[in-house]
Amino acid sequence: MLTVHRTVTTTTPPDRTTAYLADFENATEWDAGTLSCARTRGDGRPGTVYRNVSRFAGREVALDYTVESLTDDGIVLVGRNRTTTSTDRITVRPHGAGSEVDYRAELSLSGPARFVQPVVGLLLERLGDRTAATLRQALDHL
Repeated sequence: MLTVHRTVTTTTPPDRTTAYLADFENATEWDAGTLSCARTRGDGRPGTVYRNVSRFAGREVALDYTVESLTDDGIVLVGRNRTTTSTDRITVRPHGAGSEVDYRAELSLSGPARFVQPVVGLLLERLGDRTAATLRQALDHL
């Protein structure tokens, strides 16, 4: 299993931060790798499914993310395709007048993809750094 973990702070209050992140279609604004993200089923509550297309390692990768849980302080999404399962946990806590966002993605690779796990891990770390920067910027502009 691969894990990418980042924590960012923002001037945006927790309720507004959580609401923004809970609408996963906004990933196009804050996730450095996301090319498109569209809700395909549901109303945003648990059970809602989003189709997320990202650019990773020079290729377009699509995952269908399901909202597993949604609370006042965070969201858990599980994305799947044929070779990847990604569990993304986003927790929002008060931080001064703003928020602290803790983002953890745990990825499991199967099939032939599991053999390139070390390379994928390095690329995910770079993407994590870029995403932390774009996440902070997007939240600060709310």
